[in-house]
Amino acid sequence: QVQLVESGGGLVQAGGSLRLSCAASGLTFSSYVMGWFRQAPGKESDFVAAISWSGSRTYYADSVKGRFTISRDNGKRTVYLQMNSLKPEDTAVYYCAAAYRDYDVGKRGEYDYWGQGTQVTVSS
Repeated sequence: QVQLVESGGGLVQAGGSLRLSCAASGLTFSSYVMGWFRQAPGKESDFVAAISWSGSRTYYADSVKGRFTISRDNGKRTVYLQMNSLKPEDTAVYYCAAAYRDYDVGKRGEYDYWGQGTQVTVSS
């Protein structure tokens, strides 16, 4: 079956960096758009970033543009989220997701598979 396993979360001070990874199995990784979403306590899930099948196109939420970078390695079946200049408001559980279509990569409903999430906590 399809599995998406996130790693790399943790506790970091404001201004610091973290790199999240999401390893995929059970699907043809290079055929899927990969995305990152996050959910803070008491809030709805928000789109963070997405990357096309080949990695040639990337998409970001305005709140992370210029600070976060999404990338992928199709040979390793892994997608990454490099997070720099972290802020306390970035605190959330981060989820990776896979979508077979790229119709609207910012919407949760477009994604077919989801990971279990990894906690990111940014202290002030």
